[in-house]
Amino acid sequence: MEQVKGFLKRKNIVISAKRYGIDALGAMAQGLFCSLLIGTILNTIGTQFHIGFLTAQVITINGVGYTIGGLASFMSGSAMAVAIGYALKADPMVLFSLTAVGWSANKLGGAGGPLAVLFIAIIAAEIGKMVSKETKVDILVTPAVTVFVGAGLSLLIAPPIGAAAKAFGQLIQDATVLQPFWMGIVVAVLVGIALTLPISSAAICAAFTLTGLAGGAAVAGCCAQMVGFAVMSFKENRWGGLISQGIGTSMLQMPNIVKNPRIWIPPTLASAITGPIATCVFHLQMNDPAGGVASGMGTCGFVGQIGVWSGWVNDVALGVKAAITPFDWLGMALICFILPAILSWFFCEMLRKIGWIREGDLVLPQ
Repeated sequence: MEQVKGFLKRKNIVISAKRYGIDALGAMAQGLFCSLLIGTILNTIGTQFHIGFLTAQVITINGVGYTIGGLASFMSGSAMAVAIGYALKADPMVLFSLTAVGWSANKLGGAGGPLAVLFIAIIAAEIGKMVSKETKVDILVTPAVTVFVGAGLSLLIAPPIGAAAKAFGQLIQDATVLQPFWMGIVVAVLVGIALTLPISSAAICAAFTLTGLAGGAAVAGCCAQMVGFAVMSFKENRWGGLISQGIGTSMLQMPNIVKNPRIWIPPTLASAITGPIATCVFHLQMNDPAGGVASGMGTCGFVGQIGVWSGWVNDVALGVKAAITPFDWLGMALICFILPAILSWFFCEMLRKIGWIREGDLVLPQ
C-alpha cells in the first residue's frame, strides 16, 4: 500500500474531490470558453455586424465549411481535454495526446459531450501520467497509452454518459416549462450558488446543456450573485471591487463567506426572486448555440448577456422568434443588472441593521 501511495505521489496523482471536482471542472469551463463560447460569439458578431472575415469560410472539412468562429467551436472537445490535463498537471506528452481524446469523447458524447470529456480526460490523463517517463521509448509509449485509453473509453462510455447528461438536462428544462415559478427559484438559487463556490457553474450548465427557460433562470441566479456582491460591498471595496466582482467573479467573496456565511443571504434571496421573474414574466431564455455554457457565466465579461442575445439572433434566424423586442431588452436589463443590485442592497441593509452583517465582513482579501 505504501508503495502505491509513493508511486501516486511521485506521479502527482491526487485522488480528491478538489482535484477532480474543482480544479478539473474549472479548467474544463475555461477550455469551453476559449473554444465553443468564443467561437459562437465571433460568429454572432460577424453575422450581425456583417464583418466579412468573421463570416467567410476559411476551411472545408468533410464537405462542411467553417468560419474562424466555427473552427474554434469545432475544437471544443480538444480544448476541454487539454485544459483538464493542464489542471491535473499532466506531463507534456500526456497533455498533447489529450487533443485526440477530447475530440473523440466530445463527438461521441453528443449533447452531453462536455460531461463525457470531463470523465474520460481525467482517466486518460491520470493513466498517461502513470506511464510517462517510465520507459526509454517514452515518446511512443506515453501518447500511445493516453490516446488508446481515451479513445477506447470514448467508444465505450461517452455515448451513455452523453445520453444521461442530455436526459437530465432535458428533465430540468421540461420541469422548468411545466413549473416555471418553482423551478425558476430552484435553478436560479442552485446555479447561482455554484457560481460563487470554487466550482464551475459554466461547466455544469454546459455538461447538462442547460438552455431554454432553465438557462434563463440560471443566468438570473448567476447575475444575482455577481451583481449582488458587487453592489453590497461597494462601501468596502469601491470601484475596484465593483468591477472585479460584477464582471469578474463573486467567487472572490468565498473567504468572507467562510468567516460569515450570512453575507451569502442577500444575493441568494435576490436570485430566488429574479429567477421566477425571468421565467414567468419575461420568459427569458438562453438559446445560445454554444449549448448552455453561457447560462452559468452571469455577468462575467457580459458573456451571459451576449449568450442571451446570441440565442435571440439564432431564434430569429430559425423563425422561432419573430423579432427582438424592447420588452426583451427590458427583461435582460432588469434580471441581469437592476433587480439584483436593488434587491441585494436592500436585503444587505436589513441584515446590517440586525447585526448579521458587520463592518468589514465584505472586504475583499488582498
